[in-house]
Amino acid sequence: MNRLLSSGTARPLLSAASRSLRAATSPSYAVATPNVIAALSVRHNSHGSGSDAESFADFSKRYTSFFDNAEDLFELQRGLNNCFAYDLVPGVDVIESALRASRRLDTFSTAVRIFEGIREKVENHGQYEMYLQELKGIKEELGIVTKEELFVGEDS
Repeated sequence: MNRLLSSGTARPLLSAASRSLRAATSPSYAVATPNVIAALSVRHNSHGSGSDAESFADFSKRYTSFFDNAEDLFELQRGLNNCFAYDLVPGVDVIESALRASRRLDTFSTAVRIFEGIREKVENHGQYEMYLQELKGIKEELGIVTKEELFVGEDS
């Protein structure tokens, strides 16, 4: 190796490589085009096709099925974290499935936290009240109360 460097033949290759490395990492070359931004902003499904965006109905079906088949508390909480991480409020069918899973797995506190998650995700108190109205039957059936009902009179 020393012989190659001393002969001078490898030196031009090394400097060309270092120049292209500097050029590739230079801030002037890191300009994002509108096509790149548009491609990054579309969320693709996890089925490997890479070209289909997941619809709300597919999202709901996927998470309803997930919660229907949750086998332990860790899996339920992982699913809830993933579900609530999206920039949307899960549908009533997804919430109902998650509530049933929490009671099936005997975790009352998780059921209460699901309602807290809804309250944080909706845009206003009116939407939260609509969710409570839609889920009133399942709340009564499973014996679930909200944090507000547990701590009446306290500010949350």
